[in-house]
Amino acid sequence: MLFNFNINESYFAEINYIYTLLSKKIFKIMNTVELIAKKRDGVPLTENEIIYLVDRFTKGKIPGYQFSSLLMAIYLKGMRTEETAALTLAMLNSGIVVDLSSIKGAKVDKHSTGGVGDKTSLILAPIVAAAGINVPMISGRGLGHTGGTLDKLESIPGFKTNLNLQQYKSIIKKCGAVLIGQTSKIAPADKLIYSLRDVTATIESIPLITGSIMSKKLAEGIDGLVLDVKTGSGAFMRELKDARALAQSLINTAKAFDKKVLAIITDMNQPLGNYIGNWLEVYESVKVLQGEIVDDLVTISLNLSGAMIYLGGKAKSIEEGIAISKKMISSGKAFDKFLEISKLQGGDISYLTNLDKYPKSKYSEKITAQKPGYLKQINNYKIGMASLELGAGRKTMEDVIDPKAGIIFHPKIGTKINKGDVIAELYTDKKNSLKLSKKMILDSLTFSDSKVRKAKLIKEIIS
Repeated sequence: MLFNFNINESYFAEINYIYTLLSKKIFKIMNTVELIAKKRDGVPLTENEIIYLVDRFTKGKIPGYQFSSLLMAIYLKGMRTEETAALTLAMLNSGIVVDLSSIKGAKVDKHSTGGVGDKTSLILAPIVAAAGINVPMISGRGLGHTGGTLDKLESIPGFKTNLNLQQYKSIIKKCGAVLIGQTSKIAPADKLIYSLRDVTATIESIPLITGSIMSKKLAEGIDGLVLDVKTGSGAFMRELKDARALAQSLINTAKAFDKKVLAIITDMNQPLGNYIGNWLEVYESVKVLQGEIVDDLVTISLNLSGAMIYLGGKAKSIEEGIAISKKMISSGKAFDKFLEISKLQGGDISYLTNLDKYPKSKYSEKITAQKPGYLKQINNYKIGMASLELGAGRKTMEDVIDPKAGIIFHPKIGTKINKGDVIAELYTDKKNSLKLSKKMILDSLTFSDSKVRKAKLIKEIIS
């Protein structure tokens, strides 16, 4: 049976002790090849077997080629809820589990599966912290066509995301929120396993995605988690049924660890907001925190922050949480909290209070409509790839991001467009990238002569 308790650093020592006992009494009688064959044939693995496989691989006792075979077997045969929870437990306890029990109040985080223009973490973290709930957030970098929260934050001059766990705790105590990257001590098994998934065509496995996400989130020391599962052309889960399956898997695993959890499935068939690119997304986030309305971005952000406030016990419903979120913005408390977080993490807040101070790209170009019509469809993946071409993301691990680069994309699905209207504005220091990026954006758009229904932003809420 899966351990069912709130895990902290004191339990980490106990888990290591259990692992030691297992390695002496149980691991000796296990055979890696037999376990791979067992999963290949669709037979569920036990908790001890999964612990054995992850522990031995993390310690270099199982070679990569064998663990790759296991990953493919999992990809093809799947995992039961109990197996996925056991996988998460094994990955979680490969490193440190942060103990935030000394910090008063609820600790709630949000995880998004990623998308084009998804900057909600920058908006909701200060909103929720201003409402009196701790937000310990460990985020990631850009992956493929999707942007990363860390890259966006690091576009603020001086902002540090590579804090150690002592600094992580200290900042939460001071201001109620912190946004950092994964440290080497948090779920090291995840990094090793992900590096294999990336080169063995096993990225899209729901159990493996669940273990990767939840092992890191549970290591933060949270009490509750709101999940933003994206679906559409700019999401990893393009089909709604796949987004539902991932959301349910994440919820089941969170509940196995006795965490409060709620999932919101949201639309990613078009950019979220209008700004795509690291500093451009910080810019738009500041505008929202200062009360400027960007319909789709504000709607998604308020639903997520409202859900976090609800899980944190400061509201009796998501709707009441949304109302509190709006007050945090209108009162100026949310923007003040963003400045406080940024300053504590080394950021130069003069760039946030004077947005025009930020350096501009060397080159820019506007894309205009060649004929009238209604915007019917957007291949959002191509929009994301166009931003990478301009320098806003990485095509390879060695690429250096240009924080200024990106796209301002104006219309939404259903918008009536006249000939000559500006569809998008491109910004880059790489002049040669403009032509290809422009073509990618134009190729991503489909128009209609008749009216088109606007996209439904919130697909489902699962609790």
